[in-house]
Amino acid sequence: MSGTTSIDVTVRYAETDQMGLAYHANYLVWCDIARTEYLRERGLSYRTMEADGLLLAVVEAEVRYRASARYDDRLRIACWVRDVSSRRVEFGYAMEHAPSGRPVATARTALMALDATYAITRIPVEIRAALEPIPDPVRL
Repeated sequence: MSGTTSIDVTVRYAETDQMGLAYHANYLVWCDIARTEYLRERGLSYRTMEADGLLLAVVEAEVRYRASARYDDRLRIACWVRDVSSRRVEFGYAMEHAPSGRPVATARTALMALDATYAITRIPVEIRAALEPIPDPVRL
């Protein structure tokens, strides 16, 4: 998928519930890992942005579960930018069982730009330029 970043994660035992299924909240953690890597591949990092006074706070999150992930499954998570504006960026995610390509979940998160005092601010032009939106490569 062009314009995307993909990472692999293995479902750890601590990420599962009593039934051996990945606990639902962990899907958002995996989105965060993929989003962080997406930024890193484009020369951006949360650490640098925060040191420069820009915070990106999650203001919306949505996950659509399509199949269960289980302990020791290897998942591939793709991340891309769906939309970016002066103060907000929306990311999309597609999670699949890595060996088979079987869809596991899709997700989206919206992040708002805040300054060091937590007031809404603008995303600097050079950061917005690195966050190039693409059409969703999968149906969310």
